[in-house]
Amino acid sequence: MRRATKTIRATQPRRQTLTRQKRELEALAALPDERIDTSDIPELPPDAWKNAVRGRFYRPVKQAVSMRLDADVIAWLRQSGKGYQTRANKILRERMLADLRRA
Repeated sequence: MRRATKTIRATQPRRQTLTRQKRELEALAALPDERIDTSDIPELPPDAWKNAVRGRFYRPVKQAVSMRLDADVIAWLRQSGKGYQTRANKILRERMLADLRRA
């Protein structure tokens, strides 16, 4: 019984902190842009974005599937070492994007 009590007490301050943080974020989101003080944030020059890449850290959701592929195709993918499933995914994605561009 004591353990349960300690666990509840240990999580209580965290819940209060998260609730407080949520209230603060909601208050900030409600502020109009012109009321937000950005004086401590330097303005970026326009050329700072010239090498920016959209979606650089985007990772699509993966789904486990079972496929029956020809043995020589699997051998070809595996000959480069570890990561053959990633290579297969890359090949399929490139083909998919090419088809989507044509459509």
